[in-house]
Amino acid sequence: MLARAGLLDSELVVTHWADVAALRAEHPCLSVLDDALHARDGKFYTSAGISAGMDLALSLVEEDLGRAAALAVAKRMVLFLKRPGGQRQFSSELLAQSLDIGQMASACALSVRSLYRKLREEAGLTPARLRLEVACMLLEQPGMMVKQVARESGHGTQYNLRRAFAAQLGVLPSEYQARFACTGASGG
Repeated sequence: MLARAGLLDSELVVTHWADVAALRAEHPCLSVLDDALHARDGKFYTSAGISAGMDLALSLVEEDLGRAAALAVAKRMVLFLKRPGGQRQFSSELLAQSLDIGQMASACALSVRSLYRKLREEAGLTPARLRLEVACMLLEQPGMMVKQVARESGHGTQYNLRRAFAAQLGVLPSEYQARFACTGASGG
């Protein structure tokens, strides 16, 4: 609506990844970011959907009141202050990688022990919780098999994935998938 009203001309904007091409086609004067969650250009803030709008709101709280206030709000709302994997809407490359704790630590130039400590301090998370979040995202994708999700999320086996889901979410991966997947293929 802002673009149609001419308020965003020559602005840097964000929209949902599924709408990027249409927004670019309808409004070629806009600079549309295709993978950011939210952006600010001038007096306008744009986001890539409802969840990204929550990310934007948290960034505004952090901008106005500081990191501690934003972290308190994020914890209260059960949200990440900053999403794992950066601020991209979707990364098929990231989802295809196995999230081994050693690899995560190495990518951050930290020891495994330091990675655990940093994640707890900065985000209130552990590598196990990050792997579970990735598993949830994968299970929500159409056609994903539980065995494949176990492997790609760094759990290794369906048994390990089932144990993690039972301990942290109180449901089996197949039950989670049945509730939240776009279409219901399940592998166990």
